Amino acid sequence: MASEEAALVARVAAGDEHAYRALLGTHLGPLNRYARRMLGDRDEADDVTQEVFVRLWTDAHRYRPEAARLTTWLHRIAHNLCVDWQRRRGRVSPAGDALPEGEAPGPDGTLAGAERVRRVRAAVAALPERQRSALLLCHYQGLGNRETAEIVGVSVEALESLLARARRTLRRALEDEHGA
Repeated sequence: MASEEAALVARVAAGDEHAYRALLGTHLGPLNRYARRMLGDRDEADDVTQEVFVRLWTDAHRYRPEAARLTTWLHRIAHNLCVDWQRRRGRVSPAGDALPEGEAPGPDGTLAGAERVRRVRAAVAALPERQRSALLLCHYQGLGNRETAEIVGVSVEALESLLARARRTLRRALEDEHGA
């Protein structure tokens, strides 16, 4: 798969729109979900995702398959754009979209379940940016620790520390709110 994607990226670098569309079809959904979880704003997440794919089109020649998987490279671009967006506009609470829609109960769900989802979303949204990024990339995007560390720009050991702190913070926030 990695060699197929590397070949597609090389074709994109040569201006092949069909190869670009194939990569768009594979990576658009996961990258947009990540941006929505990071930013909490669908429109801004759509803008970030669009910019990721503009950069894929214009900078495909810079991709080095021997250095990183394509998903890592694209998530790194998305991560940096999200961090830049948050710094330019100030930290915005992404409680609305911090977790995927599938986490909310369906029509038969309970009010208590919906409240639990709201509490988890708010707790994730309140995490510091690096902890939130680490948690979202590992647990919701399904990336490994090494890839996530590369995207966030830390060592694997530092990533594991970020994840541990994020989990502790979430546990405390949810216990405090539940006990309140």
